[in-house]
Amino acid sequence: MTNAVLTRVENRIGFIKLNRPEKRNALGPELISSLHQAFKEMDQNSEVKVIVLEAEGKAFCAGADLAYLQELQGNSYSKNLEDSLHLKDLLTLIYNMPKVVIAKVQGHALAGGCGLVTVCDFAFSVPNALFGYTEVRIGFVPALVSVFLSEQIGIAKTQELLLSGELISAAKAAELGLITEVCHDEFLEKGVMDFATKLIAQNSGFSMSATKTLLRSLNRDAREKSLLHASEVNAKSRSHEDCIKGISAFLNKTNPSW
Repeated sequence: MTNAVLTRVENRIGFIKLNRPEKRNALGPELISSLHQAFKEMDQNSEVKVIVLEAEGKAFCAGADLAYLQELQGNSYSKNLEDSLHLKDLLTLIYNMPKVVIAKVQGHALAGGCGLVTVCDFAFSVPNALFGYTEVRIGFVPALVSVFLSEQIGIAKTQELLLSGELISAAKAAELGLITEVCHDEFLEKGVMDFATKLIAQNSGFSMSATKTLLRSLNRDAREKSLLHASEVNAKSRSHEDCIKGISAFLNKTNPSW
């Protein structure tokens, strides 16, 4: 495990922290691998009953590391598919995790960062955090998240968010069912801890795990098939001229002409 992700266990709560504040916790290969390892370790740790996903710095997660994606654009489709499957495996791992996962969102969660929030079981956010799947603004496709999000909030609202690319407030995210609760900044820590502690004290770990596993078994085959297709779409879209132009414009801080 690198210092891209920090972990600790306290009072039966496993904490996993994104630790690339200088990059707004952007999802590069190192961070994705470290998150995967951290979640596997928390799953196997018998002392951990609930997992909290949190982040260092002002942003929760700004999404994909676009500088890294730009490097991949010159690679073969198979290499890009391998990278896409790497992210799919992480999102699927979190989504299917037998233990309850709570996202503690202290700042903006955008694109793939919003995808991380989507696959958690509960999410608590500060009022000023913005949420959104902004991939269409840079010529990319929010492929993987579409599968999880449509299952969570329905096709109509998923289409609205993914096609518009609009940023929404924490209050709107809660209204849509994307997050659980909005807490004032000074109460975010307490809100998450109180909720996690209540789950630990009042609920059977076996029952929560069995219930979550049962829920994830519903439509599992269709979900897995859709995720594989989404991974292919993700990989193919990277070489499209719009994606190349969009990422270049973003990194150069200019506006692409569509």
